[in-house]
Amino acid sequence: MSDSTADFLRTTRAAYDAIAKDYAARFPAGGVHPLDRALISGFAELVTANGSAPVADLGSGPGHGTALLHERGVPVFGVDLSPAMVNLAREAYPGLRFHVGSMTALDLPDASLGGVLALYSTIHLPDEGLRTACAEFRRTLVPGSHVLLCFQSGTAPGRLHLAGRFGQEIDLDYYWRTPEQVAGALTGAGLDLVATALREPAGEETRPRGWVLARRG
Repeated sequence: MSDSTADFLRTTRAAYDAIAKDYAARFPAGGVHPLDRALISGFAELVTANGSAPVADLGSGPGHGTALLHERGVPVFGVDLSPAMVNLAREAYPGLRFHVGSMTALDLPDASLGGVLALYSTIHLPDEGLRTACAEFRRTLVPGSHVLLCFQSGTAPGRLHLAGRFGQEIDLDYYWRTPEQVAGALTGAGLDLVATALREPAGEETRPRGWVLARRG
């Protein structure tokens, strides 16, 4: 892992540690768009049809996505870069497992996961980090399993830097990509593209929501 990636991990972790409680209050459980919920349900069906290996919810934040998969009978655990987020998820869902980690260096054996879900967490990965994460997805997935990524989409600006959020001083970068760009990173890591989708903004959302589903052959 390069020093630049280590710096990115450090600043992202610090930012979410600072805003964790406000973020969880701003995005409570049950706030998932119906179409997003349907796509997660479809992903759950694909996962359970392929075996019983657990799914990793990467960038699990307050744990809502992890809980959605659990409700659908999927063996799942959450991984987040921020210790403060992990603590909030453990408090909200004491029956589920969460631990601190990075999707760019998963502390998991090869071919040990039945699926990977990442909801609005790959947006903080620079291009190098996204390529590294996609390689980790492929390494840790069992053959025939799927990865589902959801992200705020767009092309302009390609990168946004925030120095403050929820009244806290932070150092946090966002990267906007199209579904085609994200799909390219996954196929470049050796995964097979299954589907892409783009949902227009709803309610207070300001950017389209992109979805990419891929599979390890």
